[in-house]
Amino acid sequence: MTLHRDLLINGRNVPALSGRTTEDLSPYTGEVYATVAAAGTEDVALAVEAAHAAFPAWAATGPFARRAVLLAAADLLEGRAKEAVELMAGETGGTAGWAYFNVGLAANILREAAAGTTAPRGEVLSAQQDGVLGLAIRRPLGVVAAFAPWNAPLILGIRAVAAPIAAGNTVVVKASEDAPIACALFLADLLREAGLPDGVLNVITNARQDAAQIAEALIADPRVRAVNFTGSTGVGRVIGAHAARHVKPAVLELGGKNAIIVLDDADVDYAVDAAVFGVFLHSGQICMSGDRVLVHRSLAEEFTAKFTAKVAALPSGDPADPGTVIGPLVSVGAARRVAALVTDAVARGATVLTGGGEPQGAVHPATVLTGVTEDADLHTREAFGPVCVLSTFADDDRAVALANATEHGLTCGIITENGTHGLRVAERIDTGIVHINDQSVADEPQSPFGGTKASGYGRFGGRWGLDAFSNTRWVTLATRHAQFPF
Repeated sequence: MTLHRDLLINGRNVPALSGRTTEDLSPYTGEVYATVAAAGTEDVALAVEAAHAAFPAWAATGPFARRAVLLAAADLLEGRAKEAVELMAGETGGTAGWAYFNVGLAANILREAAAGTTAPRGEVLSAQQDGVLGLAIRRPLGVVAAFAPWNAPLILGIRAVAAPIAAGNTVVVKASEDAPIACALFLADLLREAGLPDGVLNVITNARQDAAQIAEALIADPRVRAVNFTGSTGVGRVIGAHAARHVKPAVLELGGKNAIIVLDDADVDYAVDAAVFGVFLHSGQICMSGDRVLVHRSLAEEFTAKFTAKVAALPSGDPADPGTVIGPLVSVGAARRVAALVTDAVARGATVLTGGGEPQGAVHPATVLTGVTEDADLHTREAFGPVCVLSTFADDDRAVALANATEHGLTCGIITENGTHGLRVAERIDTGIVHINDQSVADEPQSPFGGTKASGYGRFGGRWGLDAFSNTRWVTLATRHAQFPF
């Protein structure tokens, strides 16, 4: 029997007012995995109203009570790890290793947000007048519109809501059409079970063709006070424009065209292992994935031989198989999009070192190219699939120039056995995140996460996340009567 889920509004599972539903397909089998309610703008208004009504009580809830809910949800998530793994395999094509990583990190995001509820949330200010105490106090914003993506559904679904809730806000989350259960409804179930009051977290699911209309209605609602979005740069530009039009702060974590740089003092075997992981984890469907591997020419021959051999041997296929590394992309269409990028690059002069060819359903072969020309689509577009481009450089200046030659600026990995050398290069890289002697994919819940340029603005993680979803209020207390001129 096919699973069905309704909207979550004010603590109740309710169908869309229109009665419409939409299909949620398994990327590996192509079959219907579940159906979910297909919300309209009238459902959005009800969800926002529920969040708006719940805000005063939740904002007034003490930090220890909020912390208890978030900690309980973390434990519940870890206790239901097997269910989460099965859900991610069926709904998103995620392999077991990737799903367990999602569980662990999402649970720790909840714990970090819980810790933030009782952290110092303000400052004592110097005052111009004697006898006046000045304070800068952080206050919750109100209703936050959150957009949860499909590719790391537990991590990014929790990240979309944990910090706003910890700061005392209420949330309406618009779930991805490709993973509405894993990225939102499943997580909302856990938070409700952990004791989150009705209305604090509401979930909207929708048909794919209605996505733009639903997003615009959510952001435009005057009761919504802030926006957070994780997803592609193209959609992020639209979300950011809507938020700006309505003068609402936004945190946007968008795409990347990330480089992994292998310096001349790198350990080649370590560099190969690191780069294969950074490029091909979750079939390259991570905003931090290494689209480009830049190798010093003195190491290029050895690195290329070992790298392509390891990539060619990566097991692919059924995400339910524990040995699978290259599982399906999120859809057959996504696999065809990646194949078209490879075909275009080859037609313009690139060479396929391993992989290429036609995808099998939604499974695209792990592919390495070299000689990609600047007029190829793959030169500038984020692959978001199991594809990378190998290039060489002669010195650090050239490596930095190549790494920065993109409109994106999310993350970068620099492989070196010399930390000071790596740090000198890292200081010149224009990204929000740099990892020295590591690859490009890493996320820690206590650290600031976000990019520069077209990779977005604002930061998730740790105190930065709580700051993003709260306002600073200036408060003064005069301890003596002031003297007025009239």
